[in-house]
Amino acid sequence: MALVDIANLDFTYGRSAVLSGIDLAVEEGTTLGVIGNNGGGKTTLLQLILGLREPQRGTITIAGMSPRLAARRGDVFGYVPQNPAVPENFPISVRQVARLGLVGKTGMFRSTAPADLRHVDAVLERLGLAGASDAPVGSLSGGQVQRMYIARALACKPRLLVLDEPTTGIDRRGQQEFVSLLADLKRAMGLTVIFVSHDLRAVTSMCDRIACVNVTLHYHDTPQHLPADLVYRMFACDLEAIGVGTVCNRPEHVHAPGAVEALHIQS
Repeated sequence: MALVDIANLDFTYGRSAVLSGIDLAVEEGTTLGVIGNNGGGKTTLLQLILGLREPQRGTITIAGMSPRLAARRGDVFGYVPQNPAVPENFPISVRQVARLGLVGKTGMFRSTAPADLRHVDAVLERLGLAGASDAPVGSLSGGQVQRMYIARALACKPRLLVLDEPTTGIDRRGQQEFVSLLADLKRAMGLTVIFVSHDLRAVTSMCDRIACVNVTLHYHDTPQHLPADLVYRMFACDLEAIGVGTVCNRPEHVHAPGAVEALHIQS
């Protein structure tokens, strides 16, 4: 069953088409990575899913609702932005930031249910932040900041977790730890995950399916079937990013463009 259903979606800035004719379904319980060229519409697609923009044509539904209605519900999706700002000198603790994720669910001036507060503490513990929950946010490391904002996104017990470039600035070891963390969260909380990334290594490590977007939807399938010629066009054939560790020949030397595994490799 599709938790997110996008049909015949168009979006333009002035006369310039940013997204055109996008049809995309995200099945419940899956992880979708959205990749593509810079300026190809990935961020705009994410904004449309989050209800921050409205399409000129076509529809998006999340759990049968429009994105804006889903956002007003407060418990349908959680969002982790890219490189979120940290109020270093603002007197707010890690636990208080995480609890902000409950505002959309309970309202700004309504009391929060004790069960929801316990859930936030449980999420902080699962993310390894229990010992830092009373610490000021300005004292956190970069990795802790990321986990704090994931806790905020998960505070409302969402069905869908949306992440924007979650591995930016993280080294390979940190990426591996993040992959394991995301898998654990997904399994424990029954999440469906969508994330935008330019990092093919992260995408192929974490995703059940990949959508390659560059104005139109060029590809939507499993990482294992990602066409080699598409890899070259979109990513200058950086095979190290998908774990091969070498650089491929130009497209005219690619013997089997139907799969990444079929690339002719230079050692």
